[in-house]
Amino acid sequence: MKYGLELQENIFGPWRLSYVAYDVLKQELKSRQLDHGWTERDEHDFVQLLDNELAKVYEFINAKLSEIDARILYCERTIQTLHQNPSMQSDASYALMDEALTEILFDVNDLSRFTRVNFTAIQKILKKHDRWTGLDLKQEYVAKLRDKPLDKQRFDVAIVYISALHDICRHRGQKADAKPLGGDQNAFERATAKYWIHPDNITEVKAIIMLHLPVLIFNRDKKYEPTDSAISSVYVDNDNFDLYTGRLQRDEGAEAIRLRWYGPYDTKSVFVERKTHHAAWLDGASVKDRFRITEPSVNAFLSGTYTADQIAQEMRATGADSGSVDNVHFIANGVQNSFKEKALAPMLRVYYNRTAFQLPDDQKLRISLDTDLTFIREDHLDGTRRRANNNWRRHDVGINYPFSHLPDSEILRFPYAVLETKLQTHLGQEPPAWLTSLVESHLVHEVPRFSKYLHGACHFYREQLPLLPWWLSEMNVDIRKPRNENIGLTRSRSFKPLIDGRYRRAMIEQKERANQQAVVADRLGDYSPNSLASTNTARASSAETVGKQPKSSMVEEKTSEAWNPVRNRAEYTAIDVQPQAPLGVPVDEKRPPAIVLNDTPAEEPSKSSTSFLPRMYNKTMMLGMPVDRQNEVPAERQKVKVRVEPKVFFANERTFISWLQFCALLLTVALSLLNFGDNVSRIVGGIFIGLAAAVAIYALYRFEKRAWMINRRVDGRYDDLWGPAVLCTLLVAALIVNFYLRFR
Repeated sequence: MKYGLELQENIFGPWRLSYVAYDVLKQELKSRQLDHGWTERDEHDFVQLLDNELAKVYEFINAKLSEIDARILYCERTIQTLHQNPSMQSDASYALMDEALTEILFDVNDLSRFTRVNFTAIQKILKKHDRWTGLDLKQEYVAKLRDKPLDKQRFDVAIVYISALHDICRHRGQKADAKPLGGDQNAFERATAKYWIHPDNITEVKAIIMLHLPVLIFNRDKKYEPTDSAISSVYVDNDNFDLYTGRLQRDEGAEAIRLRWYGPYDTKSVFVERKTHHAAWLDGASVKDRFRITEPSVNAFLSGTYTADQIAQEMRATGADSGSVDNVHFIANGVQNSFKEKALAPMLRVYYNRTAFQLPDDQKLRISLDTDLTFIREDHLDGTRRRANNNWRRHDVGINYPFSHLPDSEILRFPYAVLETKLQTHLGQEPPAWLTSLVESHLVHEVPRFSKYLHGACHFYREQLPLLPWWLSEMNVDIRKPRNENIGLTRSRSFKPLIDGRYRRAMIEQKERANQQAVVADRLGDYSPNSLASTNTARASSAETVGKQPKSSMVEEKTSEAWNPVRNRAEYTAIDVQPQAPLGVPVDEKRPPAIVLNDTPAEEPSKSSTSFLPRMYNKTMMLGMPVDRQNEVPAERQKVKVRVEPKVFFANERTFISWLQFCALLLTVALSLLNFGDNVSRIVGGIFIGLAAAVAIYALYRFEKRAWMINRRVDGRYDDLWGPAVLCTLLVAALIVNFYLRFR
């Protein structure tokens, strides 16, 4: 598809005039070159026109961001007023604010998509200009794009604030406190799955997760800043890359050792972390260990002058319990032994911005989304002194993404975001329905066992490595998939928000009805099998739907009565909103309030919608539940057709080719008997020719039948029950005829 058509499909109707005039710029390039050769005057006029388009887009984004900031501030003040006046509190009040925040969240998602689309349009027109004119405007235009950046995800702060307010509405004013950073992360088993997310879908994925899980903020006593999400890790290895090879091959006891810090470069503490695959001291269980040391002590620790005994002694002096001291001593001693025995040294730095999603009082499900993933060399293998005085990390690299001052030979900017889901499995925890829907949707691309260190190392040191990760071939594939309008965040024809094809109010009311049914069933004390199954189903539906936080016997709610906002609201924005402004709607726009549901039906899901087969959760995806507006009862669910992976078709084709190879071999034998034998040989050769023809026709029939079954998702046996047996029987019969004729 030409980009002009793709751009038209991605345009958001109400903002149509604010997009880059791609067709006008393209026509300007064509018309001027048809009349005459490209001149300096043409170049000046084109650049001026492009500057105007860039300024138009940039100013629109800033205006919308200011509007969103003001609406968030208005919602926060309203929620704070409700919190300070118990007489005003009610479920309806918090429900109104919840829907207003949902409307704002949709606008943030639309604005993020608007930003990405326009940035791509400018990149495309610059590339087309350079190809047609032979000039290098794309390189010269970099400075202007830095002054008016369109390529950054500038909406993370807004999403964090919306998530905090959303969580307050979910708890009806009782905001749960986050647990402190750290703690025992290995007290339970977790099933982990990793996915790539295209930049076009990052904000939408964040918004979907946020509707079900709040953004996990560890320090609620300070204003949230973008630098709070920065994570930097320095991985170590030796010249033979033993740790790389062990992790890639998943050897018993394979280690990955890194030094990690959070936030700015000048951090005061660093975590020493070690991942061990099938640790011998834990009866073969995989484990992640870590402990904290001060930044000035890192060099001494790595060299062995700051020993594990000294670390343990300092911990005892601070009053730490003996169990923690023994654990840290064991980890530190093991890491130092690995450094000494394997001659480890810093090799690679990995930087990214992480957004974590988790209920503060529930660790059964944790989701993290890493953006701006960057790999930077830290080694001295090529003779370049990147680390002054053999320091454990470079001084010329902070957290100033995209690190434009570094040469291309020392940096790799990963093109996708990385989504990681961690689900507890030791309690039989099942993934919620919304998460299953997300990982099976067009928004994510599963990459099992993806490793940041392995990917960065194989890029910089490929010639020195014996093995490469399997997912490198995936880098050459466009992971974007056709959009399914019934999955994720969409809008109806009236531009009302739709979540997985349903109105938010209908989702909340459905969840509340399920809660009421469960309560009634409990009070009646009807423990018949049918009633019990119905109650369990209602409870499961309740836990998987947005609204109130699900009540579970395994989760104890911890709430705080005091108002504890994520940040100082006075510092958030200088823009105020008049009290008479409609809730969640800017003053200068005449759109329906976010809380009003009109009678316009939701858009029907596209018949060509696709998804990809899940590898982590082997369940049938049930999506697209339209709502009966009159009775407000969910209509019949529809199964979404799942796209068949190309490798399934290729497997069928390989089977067909294998049969043809056997036919070719049989035909070669038959022709040899016909051309170079006596009468008996010619008779047997004729039999073999007939047999080869029959087998080829049968193989073609089976190939076409399997292809028909795959295309129509027919349930049935895809293996061949009779073909191999009949083939063996015919071959044995032909050999018997051959022996009979020859010996006679």
